[in-house]
Amino acid sequence: MRLNIPTLLTLFRVILIPFFVLAFYLPFYWSPFVCALIFCVAAITDWFDGYLARRWNQSTRFGAFLDPVADKVLVAIAMVLVAEHYHTWWVTLPAATMIAREIIISALREWMAEMGKRSRVAVSWIGKVKTTAQMMALVGLLWRPNIWVEYAGIALFFVAAGLTLWSMLQYLNAARGDLLEP
Repeated sequence: MRLNIPTLLTLFRVILIPFFVLAFYLPFYWSPFVCALIFCVAAITDWFDGYLARRWNQSTRFGAFLDPVADKVLVAIAMVLVAEHYHTWWVTLPAATMIAREIIISALREWMAEMGKRSRVAVSWIGKVKTTAQMMALVGLLWRPNIWVEYAGIALFFVAAGLTLWSMLQYLNAARGDLLEP
């Protein structure tokens, strides 16, 4: 396995995860800011490693495997931490919905790939908008500098949950013929 800069950025994102969790639980007034900052750095590396891999033609099998895993693990952990912090159904429900969607769509993509039809469930523009809303919501809900940022984060969290359901329905519809086949 040859490591390149995009793959190293993905590995760096994986290494950031325990520090992200630790920052969330530190008992200092600046902890939410550091936690949100680590999350932002990880989110930026997620975009940047994909951009560089395409731009420099440095896509690898290992990178193609690890990148979505690192992304999903980071976001799922962030959602669990946010749900724990707020400890209320109106934060936990969208978080659980988004985590469940990721599991369902990952399984669908794997199944479709086994059938040689992965392109039917490729990432769509709605998934990219969902990811942007999700990341912005999580930054606000992790940082929590004031009530207005929290309100905006919660609103974006609901927007992301709605887009999550919409994109999941699109993916399931694209694979409907194969799913319903006897």
